Amino acid sequence: MKKTLLISAIALLAGLSLNAQNSTAASMPKFAYVDFGVLVQLMPEMDEARATMEASSNEAQETYKGMVEEYQKKLEQYQQKAGTWTNAIRESKEKELGELQTRITEFQEAIRQELQEQQQKLMAPIQKKAVDAVNALAKEKGITAVFDSASVLYIDPAQCVDLMPEARTALNIPADRTIESLQAELQAKAAAAANRQ
Repeated sequence: MKKTLLISAIALLAGLSLNAQNSTAASMPKFAYVDFGVLVQLMPEMDEARATMEASSNEAQETYKGMVEEYQKKLEQYQQKAGTWTNAIRESKEKELGELQTRITEFQEAIRQELQEQQQKLMAPIQKKAVDAVNALAKEKGITAVFDSASVLYIDPAQCVDLMPEARTALNIPADRTIESLQAELQAKAAAAANRQ
C-alpha cells in the first residue's frame, strides 16, 4: 500500500511538473522578425512612388538647369561688355545677376523641401500598409513582438519566426523579386536615362 501511494505521489508530481512546463512553454513570448526596409522597397506600390518621385526630380533638375544657363549667359554678357556700359547699365546688370542668384538659391531650397515632402506623402500609405500586414500576421500567429532585422544586432533564427516570406505574400510581392533584382532594374533604368541624354 505504501508502495502504491509512493508511486501515485511520484506520478502526480511528474504530471504537475509536465503541466507546469507545458503551460510555461505555451505562455512564453514568441518573437518574429522582418527586414522592414527591404519589404517596403519590394512592394509593387513602390514602383509607382519611385516613378512619381523620379519625374518630379527630373522636372526640378530641368528647371534648375535652365535657371543656371540663363545666369551663365547673362554673366558672360556682363563680363564681355561691362567695360563699355555706362554706370547705370552696369549697376542694372549687376542687380539682375544678383536677383538671378537669389532666385536660384531660393529655388534649390524650396524644391529640396518639396521633394522631401512629396516623398513622405507617397511613402506614408505604403509603409502603413506594410506595418498593417506585419501586425495582422503577428496577431494571427500569436507573436509577442516583431523586430526589424535591419536594426537588431542579433537574432537567433531557431527562437524567432521569420515573417518575411508570409509578409511578402500578404503584400503581393512576386516570389522572384529580390532587393538585388530591384537594384539591378533601377541601375538599368538609370543607365538607359543617361544614354538618352
